[in-house]
Amino acid sequence: MTVFRTSLRNFWAHKGRMALSAVAVLLSVAFVCGTLVFTDTMSTTFDKLFAKTAADVTVSPSKAAQDRAQSENGATLPAAEVARLARVDGVARAEGAVSTQSVTVVGADNKSLGASTGAPTLAGNWTRTDEQSMKLTSGHLPRSRAEVVVDADTAKKHHLKSGDEVRTITAHGDFTSHVSGVATFTVTNPGAAVFYYDTATAQRELIDAPGRFTQINLTAGKGVSDTALKADASAVLDKAGHKLLTQQESADESSKDTASFLDVMKYALLGFAGIAFLVGIFLIVNTFSMLVAQRTRELGLLRAVGSSRRQVNRSVLVEALLLGVVGSVLGAGAGVGLAVGLMKLMNAAGMNLSTNDLTIAWTTPVIGLVLGIAVTMLAAYLPARRAGRVSPMAALRETGSPTDRRAGAVRSALGAVLTLGGAAALYQVSTVDKAGDGAPWLGGGIFLSLLGLILVGPLLAGLVVRVIGAVVLRVFGPMGRLAERNALRNPRRTGATGAALMIGLALVACLSVVGSSMVTSASKQLDDSVGADFIVDTMSQPLVPKAEKAIAGIDGIAHVSHLKRVGATVTFPDGTKKREDVSATEPTYMEDVHQKTVAGSLAAAYGKDGMSLNEGTAAKYGVKVGDKLPVAFHEGGTARLTVRAITSDETVFDKGAWYVSLDTARAHLPAGKVPPSVALFAKADDGKEKAAYAELKKVMDPYPQYEVANQADYKQLLKDQVGQLLNMIYGLLALAIVVAVLGVVNTLALSVVERTREIGLMRAIGLSRRQLRRMIRLESVVIALFGAALGLGLGLGWGASAQSLLSLEGLKVLDIPWATIGGVFAGSALVGLLAALVPAFRAGRMNVLGAIATE
Repeated sequence: MTVFRTSLRNFWAHKGRMALSAVAVLLSVAFVCGTLVFTDTMSTTFDKLFAKTAADVTVSPSKAAQDRAQSENGATLPAAEVARLARVDGVARAEGAVSTQSVTVVGADNKSLGASTGAPTLAGNWTRTDEQSMKLTSGHLPRSRAEVVVDADTAKKHHLKSGDEVRTITAHGDFTSHVSGVATFTVTNPGAAVFYYDTATAQRELIDAPGRFTQINLTAGKGVSDTALKADASAVLDKAGHKLLTQQESADESSKDTASFLDVMKYALLGFAGIAFLVGIFLIVNTFSMLVAQRTRELGLLRAVGSSRRQVNRSVLVEALLLGVVGSVLGAGAGVGLAVGLMKLMNAAGMNLSTNDLTIAWTTPVIGLVLGIAVTMLAAYLPARRAGRVSPMAALRETGSPTDRRAGAVRSALGAVLTLGGAAALYQVSTVDKAGDGAPWLGGGIFLSLLGLILVGPLLAGLVVRVIGAVVLRVFGPMGRLAERNALRNPRRTGATGAALMIGLALVACLSVVGSSMVTSASKQLDDSVGADFIVDTMSQPLVPKAEKAIAGIDGIAHVSHLKRVGATVTFPDGTKKREDVSATEPTYMEDVHQKTVAGSLAAAYGKDGMSLNEGTAAKYGVKVGDKLPVAFHEGGTARLTVRAITSDETVFDKGAWYVSLDTARAHLPAGKVPPSVALFAKADDGKEKAAYAELKKVMDPYPQYEVANQADYKQLLKDQVGQLLNMIYGLLALAIVVAVLGVVNTLALSVVERTREIGLMRAIGLSRRQLRRMIRLESVVIALFGAALGLGLGLGWGASAQSLLSLEGLKVLDIPWATIGGVFAGSALVGLLAALVPAFRAGRMNVLGAIATE
């Protein structure tokens, strides 16, 4: 009990020195708890939505039927089955439903009315099942092709009101309707845009299947369970062609699809929280190490009056426990606030999440508390052990304990061995032939090199700080030299403080190299493999025939190549059957996308009943040029196609594709079953590129769902996409960097306290406040630049090794973004200046006589 009281007194006596460590624990725990609350809330929102939108029993085409279907909307069910199911005992109501996501709806300004967050645009007919989750709050249901009902969230976002005109674009054409009503969700809508049409319009215009439905919704009669209803309905249906799910099964299946996405998001965010915890460990180690050093005499007196090593050790660990508890409790509360803030941010971006669905599982604060306390205790263990080894004779010495040179030498030797081992593992990455084989080497190399540099950091501090001092600090005269000596006074402290910053900046540098190399490599691949002047990317939406005709009529276009994906099942010589989407194109595609062949001729593959395979597939199944393979086209006939070319797997654009000519696909598919194009490639007549591109953009303007680009635009698009991803990752890494900056602040603050008497003496012999503050700011800058130098150097090594794996996937160009690296290094100096503001200000305000009198 005495130990606890002593620890409690010391904790509150040094609460100011503990504050920044507590903030580091708070931020890390808040990130973990906020992530768990946010993802759990999203899961709850989707689960409620899926439970409300599912019928008692849903009947839809089976997976086999969907696989056989070649149309964009898959297999459908005839209206006769609705009538047949309505007569089944236990069925109170059977309704045919139409639902599709292969649609784009635009307003009068020709801008898409769909969600901007990646949520789907859903279109279909209104059924009684929809009344479980939707309520018509104004107007009336659609009664003809000219009317449409829109959900309230979409109407509010795009300022739609009754009578406003919207245009619906599908794979089969487009048509105009006017808003006849607005329907409001009775549960939280995560962000989907929903449009309702009358049944006949939905069948004819949306899925091009008059009299057919995408699913049938069954409502159970009174006293009939969903399971019994499913069994009764299944008895009258062809089991091979139908899939029946109860309401719970439908909800579970939908939840399973979203759970995988939410899990990826959750574990990615928790990974960044783990990085923040790792950086926080250095802050806590430094804090307790300095506190132990500053209390050497006090600890020696405790030993002199009878305290055992174990009691002294325990007193420091109890202080760490108090720090962990305070930081973790506050962090758990802050995590809920962070989750609410993320929800508000998502709402502003267009994804609707309600605080009514806020989900705080009992495990969330427990996980936060356990992690926060465990990490704090782990970080304080070594300083506590060092405190327990203070001898009673230390009561006779000045504050500060002698450095254990032997331990430092062992630490440095171990760090050097681990660093070399990490470098060897990273080098091994460049010697493998498959990316999968190199991934373990890359992971091991990153771990070993990081751990090695952390251990060898104090040894490197002496060398690196002197180099930085010679380059940066010498111009500041005596204050620069004093700052350098202060940074070198305790290399272990400087190494630990710099290591915290090193981790975050190493990841920034690594990702910068990878991102820049990806963009440069993809641009080079585009130059090497794409000969087309223009690319029309359908962005996963089917290309409207009207748009295809408009493109074909543009003056100055030499040819247009249509890329279509045709579902087929190929039987190989060993009897293996493989389902694949075969690429069907015109022969001009060879000019637009250059595919290297390792055997045969791609031109011959575009001949009658010819095809090509990629080399990986050909090697796996023992296929060679001249072999005839049975190819069963889905919704079509079976043909024996001759393999006339084998394409290289080194191609990045359309990698691994199997090709047939469009004529071959049409010959074996019924009329109207050839799928829409997924991309178009166009070549302009010589000298007409600019005019043709302007006209192409003009004719595609009514279709905002498609991306129209020339090669320069496409490269910029790749760059923007990678840039957005990197910016998001940098934003998440900012937490770790903030914690590292707190470490610099804390180190300086505690260092100022440790050197109070020294500072008083320097002031007494003529050092001005301005000079003192400059000295502390320069010390902070040199520590920050030390961490940046190690981090950026380490990150460049990681990035180069990661790029060598990417080169095995075709991204062969290593591009180091020196401007970004230089900007980060310079920014580190600014970070150092900002971190020193408060410690420098407090040092400058010290009373000179009081400082000299301090023991």
